[in-house]
Amino acid sequence: MAAKLERTKVVDTALRLLDETGLDGLTLRRIATELDVKAPALYWHFANKQALLDEMATEMLRRMTASAEPPGPDAGWQDWVLATCRTLRRALLGHRDGAKVFSGTRLTDTGHADRFEEQLRAFVRDGFSLDAAIEAYFTAYSFTIGFVIEEQAVHPLPGERTPGYDTGERARAMGPDHPLAAASGEGLFTDYDRRFERGLAVVVAGVDAVLRP
Repeated sequence: MAAKLERTKVVDTALRLLDETGLDGLTLRRIATELDVKAPALYWHFANKQALLDEMATEMLRRMTASAEPPGPDAGWQDWVLATCRTLRRALLGHRDGAKVFSGTRLTDTGHADRFEEQLRAFVRDGFSLDAAIEAYFTAYSFTIGFVIEEQAVHPLPGERTPGYDTGERARAMGPDHPLAAASGEGLFTDYDRRFERGLAVVVAGVDAVLRP
């Protein structure tokens, strides 16, 4: 039990430091210093940084699942797509570089399996093949991850804004020879909530048009 608690403490500390340092600044040595242990002590639990990131992503998913009720038992696939993507975005935005941590990681347990099974069943009930259901899910998931990575490049945490994304300065740099490109800044670097919902609508419409029989 003590080892499990210690592993949990390492992950909790890593997630807290992530908000302070970002992904690039998060190292096993930095975590060890925060925990007042030597870096080799962490290798009892995590062979390398990627193993730690896998566990951090899994813990983020655990917290996300615990904090959000799934759609009802008779919910349609559209309800599942919208609920899953909205909940995932909120969870990722809760940590600096949250989307980068989550992207490409390998989950370390199967605690998400029940909810994933329900989501796939919603697709199959509406006539999707399993392959089409998986493709629909992965398309929506990839949109969400990619969107939040771009969003966090501009707003690492709520209330923060990275220098260099001033749309007025960008427009002036583009100059009068590129009027459409110059005017695109507002659509690229502002109003993320609205744009995320519009993107989700596009994904759902695309899934319906291309993948549903």
